[in-house]
Amino acid sequence: MSTTPPANDPYQDGMTVRREVLGDAHVDRATDASNEFTDDFQELITRYAWGSIWTREGLPRTTRSAITLTAMIAGGYWEELEMHVHAALRNGMTPNEIKEVFLQSAIYCSVPAANMAFKIGKQVLAEYQQDH
Repeated sequence: MSTTPPANDPYQDGMTVRREVLGDAHVDRATDASNEFTDDFQELITRYAWGSIWTREGLPRTTRSAITLTAMIAGGYWEELEMHVHAALRNGMTPNEIKEVFLQSAIYCSVPAANMAFKIGKQVLAEYQQDH
């Protein structure tokens, strides 16, 4: 990163939560690949998405994951959906809960979007079951 965050800046808490939710390997890849062009973006998402939102006590991480999965489906952000299915499992969502989010999304986001979500979810869950 290009700058050192000031004291009581949410950046450090954001990095902690980002690592807990996405895993060290993912965060290390993202930060290692960062350069002068992308450093500010990496800092922004760590500080605000992870340090100001994901650290809030108002919702449990499983609920935040369910909301995030729905947003990824609604936006058609398939690579991000894959990453956040992994994160949802890491946050304690069960495969059945993820399935229910995808079914709910079929009604409110679209059947084709949910179809893609199920395809991605099936792949991630197969990998997860092999590892656990």
